[in-house]
Amino acid sequence: MGSTNPYQMAVKQLEKVGKILELDDWLIEILKRPKREIIVMVPVRMDDGSIKVFTGYRVHHNDARGPCKGGIRYHPNVTLDEVRALAMWMTWKTSVTNLPLGGGKGGVACNPKEMSLAEIERLTRRYIYTIREFIGPHTDIPAPDVNTGPRHMAWIVDTYSTYTGYYEPAVVTGKPLELWGSPGRVEATGRGVIVNTVETIKRLNMNPKDVTIAIQGYGNVGYHAAKTASEWGLKVVAVSDSKGGIYNSNGLNPDAVMEHKRKTGSVVGFPKAKDITNDELLELEVDILIPAAIEGVINEKNANEVKAKVIVEGANGPTTPEADEILTEKGVFIVPDIIANAGGVVVSYFEWVQGLTREQWSLKQVYERLEQKLLKTFNEVYKLSKEKEVNMRDAAHMIAIDRVVKAIMLRGIWP
Repeated sequence: MGSTNPYQMAVKQLEKVGKILELDDWLIEILKRPKREIIVMVPVRMDDGSIKVFTGYRVHHNDARGPCKGGIRYHPNVTLDEVRALAMWMTWKTSVTNLPLGGGKGGVACNPKEMSLAEIERLTRRYIYTIREFIGPHTDIPAPDVNTGPRHMAWIVDTYSTYTGYYEPAVVTGKPLELWGSPGRVEATGRGVIVNTVETIKRLNMNPKDVTIAIQGYGNVGYHAAKTASEWGLKVVAVSDSKGGIYNSNGLNPDAVMEHKRKTGSVVGFPKAKDITNDELLELEVDILIPAAIEGVINEKNANEVKAKVIVEGANGPTTPEADEILTEKGVFIVPDIIANAGGVVVSYFEWVQGLTREQWSLKQVYERLEQKLLKTFNEVYKLSKEKEVNMRDAAHMIAIDRVVKAIMLRGIWP
């Protein structure tokens, strides 16, 4: 995360767009502040019998357009400000994609890499039990995020359903298929990143055969972005994870790289590539850079060194506002996080609908509807950016914030 405070970054973005939209101060005040912040103590019995106390968070930023929606992350650096920022970005993400949802986010400050599966299960169930009154299919619907996935969601749906006394699949998304998860949910974010990438290639009249891509982060989003890019005939020349990166100008095979990562714990040392650092990856001579790891990695210190013509933000908040200005002046085309990585929340919405109606759609239906939704969003944002002569990020925020403001105004302040 570096020294950048993500919440201050999110507020800065909001205030900038608030000025463009000429919003009243009281509206900015409402949008700046989360509706509700929950901080909980999560005591967990460890495998050795000792009790360790963790801090858990859940933030509801805004629910003017529908129930809060957002992931749960497990990471040593989780802070209240990080969760606040991510919750606000989720409000804009659900709004810009025009989903009937608001924004929320959760997290527990822990290092899952140093915990056993049984300890992580006890942590997950205790955390959910502690925030149980504040989540539900019509109030707040969690989902996977950093270091969480379908297995964690299975524990969550079980814990919540045990508490309510009946099975409620719509309380959480990103569940395993066997528990009425949605086909296509696991790869949705990474796939969505490439849907946006391909549309950008078209808009900027680039030749897809010549395009080179570097991806920072090789977790769920980075891997599925690389896999989809490769399936669609695009060349991924570099990828990295927290330990470092690899580069091969002829392109990489995403599955072979993932196999190597599973065996060795990192992409580093992949036999058919040259090892590089994460910093070097961000500064490679490539056409498209996809930061798909954590926030604040492109900042005022390295923005001038970025050589990519296009940045498609797979992660949330990977570019600081200072870096944004530098890159925009350089003419870099940035597809902002709230549309670039919205594939996850779009398919989460589909899963929620399937959960409420107790249906399950086919993978083909999910992919078709995902692409439709993302292209509609991209085109609305692109059109406004051209009309108002603003960058894609400002255009995306203008659409998103305007929709939330209209919902607040129409519902009114009561009592």
